Amino acid sequence: MINTFKKNGVECLFVMTMLVPGSGGNNADNKLANQQLVKDYYAAYEKKDWNMLNALLAEGFVFNGPNDDHIDLKTYEERCWPNSANIKRFDIEKLVVDGDDAFVTYNGWTNDGRLFRNTEYFKFKDGKIKENACYFGPGISFPNNPDAPG
Repeated sequence: MINTFKKNGVECLFVMTMLVPGSGGNNADNKLANQQLVKDYYAAYEKKDWNMLNALLAEGFVFNGPNDDHIDLKTYEERCWPNSANIKRFDIEKLVVDGDDAFVTYNGWTNDGRLFRNTEYFKFKDGKIKENACYFGPGISFPNNPDAPG
């Protein structure tokens, strides 16, 4: 069998490819896992389930947004989590995962039918969400904003 590998370049290439770090199914599995983390993040808001959300977040989680700059988990829970009470659902329009980074654009709907549209950037570490940066859509802002169009 060893002689076969030495004589057959295709088989040698196959063996070498399998030894290259990051090749094979790991990247695809990682991408799917990170996509699911993002979907579960929004599902936690829809379900109003803090424990579900908290389980997705890595130690040292940081949130950034137009109203918040590098806030920690405790501050995130105090400032941002109350928005979950006003959220009916998220419709993910685009989700792009590249390694340990992801961008998502979505339409969010409040319980009273108001639309808010945002793009968010996620960073992942060890199978959890390490960072989230939210960019509010123009003139729409966030669900608890009393000035958001209705």
